[in-house]
Amino acid sequence: MIWLQLSANTGPAECCLGVKKALVRLAAEADASGIAVTMIEEVDGPINGTLRSVLLRLEGAAAKDLARRWSGSILWICDSPYRKQHKRKNWFLLGAELTPPEEPRGNGEIRYEATRASGPGGQHVNKTDSAIRATHVATGMSVKVQSERSQHANKRLAGQLLAMKLASLADDAESSARAARHIQHRQAERGNAQRVFVGMGFVERLEGKMPP
Repeated sequence: MIWLQLSANTGPAECCLGVKKALVRLAAEADASGIAVTMIEEVDGPINGTLRSVLLRLEGAAAKDLARRWSGSILWICDSPYRKQHKRKNWFLLGAELTPPEEPRGNGEIRYEATRASGPGGQHVNKTDSAIRATHVATGMSVKVQSERSQHANKRLAGQLLAMKLASLADDAESSARAARHIQHRQAERGNAQRVFVGMGFVERLEGKMPP
């Protein structure tokens, strides 16, 4: 099991649209490789239909290879669909492979409560009260997980997600995992992109060649 984060960092709406398009492309590649993709968390972008970031769980024999292909700086070359006269055409997003943390221990009381799943509906949204909200009492930080069909599985996943968020806040210079995640999440390398996509169709450009 691997966690993969796609993020626009602090980029504009175009970068957030790039995250949404990258998610669609990644899902297609995962399906072709027999990899199960579960959405752990998503953060909406500034415009409807865009995503600031997504955190995914990848499961399958080829999950490691897929995560590797989507890790690093990703460049989307496209005219802005939101600002017609804007000269900028290069939009960067970042993919980062993460190690799922253990559930929080020694970080104070964690309160878990069952809640009804929310979302657009359909077969992928559980209609029962199996969604779990985990709250760190001391800080008030909370997360909600509804991707699994059982309270037990959602509780474990919520604990892991909360642990990751608490770790990102911790001022601990010796925590290499936290430091690495902070750097990956905040600093998308400009240039030397791992993958390059072109146009509104999000077509990949291979080895410096423009797609047909």
